[in-house]
Amino acid sequence: MTSLPTPQQAGRPAGSPVVARTVALHDPGTLLGLLPDRADPTELFSWVRRGEGLVGWGRALEFTAHGPDRFEQAEAWWRDVVEGAVVRNDVSLPGTGPVAFGSISYAADSPAGATLVVPEVVVGARDGQWWVTTIGTGAELPTPVVPQQSEPREPSGVRFADGALAPAEWAGVVGRAVERITDGGLDKVVLARDLRVSAEAPIDARWLLARLAERYDTTWVFAVDGLVGATPEMLVRLEKGLVTSRVLAGTIRRTGDDEHDLALAASLARSSKDLEEHEYAVRSVADALRPHCSSTNVPEAPFVLHLSNVMHLATDVAGVLADRTTSLALAASLHPSAAVCGTPSTVADEVISELEGMDRGRYAGPVGWMDASGDGEWGIALRCGAFEPSDPAAMRLFAGCGIVAGSDPESEVAESDAKLVPMRDALTVS
Repeated sequence: MTSLPTPQQAGRPAGSPVVARTVALHDPGTLLGLLPDRADPTELFSWVRRGEGLVGWGRALEFTAHGPDRFEQAEAWWRDVVEGAVVRNDVSLPGTGPVAFGSISYAADSPAGATLVVPEVVVGARDGQWWVTTIGTGAELPTPVVPQQSEPREPSGVRFADGALAPAEWAGVVGRAVERITDGGLDKVVLARDLRVSAEAPIDARWLLARLAERYDTTWVFAVDGLVGATPEMLVRLEKGLVTSRVLAGTIRRTGDDEHDLALAASLARSSKDLEEHEYAVRSVADALRPHCSSTNVPEAPFVLHLSNVMHLATDVAGVLADRTTSLALAASLHPSAAVCGTPSTVADEVISELEGMDRGRYAGPVGWMDASGDGEWGIALRCGAFEPSDPAAMRLFAGCGIVAGSDPESEVAESDAKLVPMRDALTVS
């Protein structure tokens, strides 16, 4: 088990407090356009949806933990940081003051672990208000930074290759999972596959973020420590005592023909296979939130969420916080949900370890941000890719599908291909 790092190991000189200064900004342009050109993609941070959210760069502080208690270690470190912080905040909105971006490995034994990073600069936009937070570890409040717009670099010579399993091999894995479900003891399991990416030159994470934001404006476009993607699934949001979670499970690919897509949406809403899969996922989220909430609201039926390339069954679960739990602790209580693991989760996790044939890393784990009050937003790292360590010209892309008794292996391969489209397209210059 990894022990809690000392302040020096966590990137803060012993005895030195974090100092943060937040000031209002005049509209500086698009958030993603403010990200500077950095050779290291792990130094760029994003949590943006429809032009609002947070971007950051640099690394003022960082923390990494591994093992089953990685969430608890990360939260304890953040509490220690903010308790001693010196803060001047002229804006006082969620996401102002000291902010940590984080991404957490799906599996407790993954080498990817849990990472929290406090950028040197964070720029935010919300409801027409703009701000910039500058963070350091010196004795004085840092000088506010005036960010400038910049243009991303196009990728060149991008090539794709099979990951751990070729599509036909993965279809075989799906078939074995269906057999396990049919035999009993397991209702659902989520299986993922990966795709390798290589390029002639380092891939500019800003290019990926801009393309994803342009094409998938209903998603949260994120970048945290080299993990880049566009997730449609909000694992949990905590703001001033209100807890919300968006559950997605049950998917159908769009055709591009609006009339046909409406018919497909109607069939998705009636599909017994997809409704069953969705019910498992909603139940797992509601059950995890109840111990922390004085009341919860779970809609009786899902709605169909229309994205650019696929449609999902979706349910928004809400609750009123009854304790002092932080957004990160709520994310820990929800992970892994049935939407990325299965039901029952313990058995599904064993099947994933046995059949999937790869380390997911931080794919399907929580990704997002948290401020000094504990409020924040944590999505599930879906529709994403991870830069290979020490090689900014290489990535792994990920996609997963919920497998139930009625699943057809070839259809699941097609669904996983559809879920890989956002990242593949973002890497393609057209």
